[in-house]
Amino acid sequence: MAVSLVKGQRTDLTKSNPGLTRLHVGLGWDANPMDGNEFDLDAQAFLLNSDGKVRNDDDFIFYNHKISENDAVIAGEDNRTGNGDGDDESLKVDLSKIPTDVNKIDFTVTIDQYDVRHQNFGMVNNAYIRIVNDETNEELMRYDLSEDASIETAIVMGEVYRTGNEWKFLPVGAGYQGGLAALASGFGVNI
Repeated sequence: MAVSLVKGQRTDLTKSNPGLTRLHVGLGWDANPMDGNEFDLDAQAFLLNSDGKVRNDDDFIFYNHKISENDAVIAGEDNRTGNGDGDDESLKVDLSKIPTDVNKIDFTVTIDQYDVRHQNFGMVNNAYIRIVNDETNEELMRYDLSEDASIETAIVMGEVYRTGNEWKFLPVGAGYQGGLAALASGFGVNI
């Protein structure tokens, strides 16, 4: 049974799920019907070192760079509308392949062309991140974003981080202005 988390609630992944190595990270949302349906949200992953920065630009996984070193993180297909039920975008993570100098992986969502379309996360409903055991398809935990993000164009939804030999999950729900470029730059990606 999946654990429903609140912002900032840290919980273990691998200690309570021995042998867990392969994750499906699903992200979903619905466009506010009053604001039209031309929303293109994109999911990304940033593999971060102890300084909270990428080691190099290859640690930024997104629709134009879908596979990290050693196939540790792989981005799914780019859903350009968000229509339909279930996850709108997803990433696969193999914890056993994460390099030892990567301490955490931040999962983010940004609005493509937010500036041209005058869009922000205040126009998006039901945003969530969920962690699924990729081998059994069992949903382990879920975080539903409930904050009003009426000016933000990028959101860090959650992070998987290493503590010793164990992995944990933290729902973050932190919004940023400036879309993907500002977010990527903040994590040390050369834009």
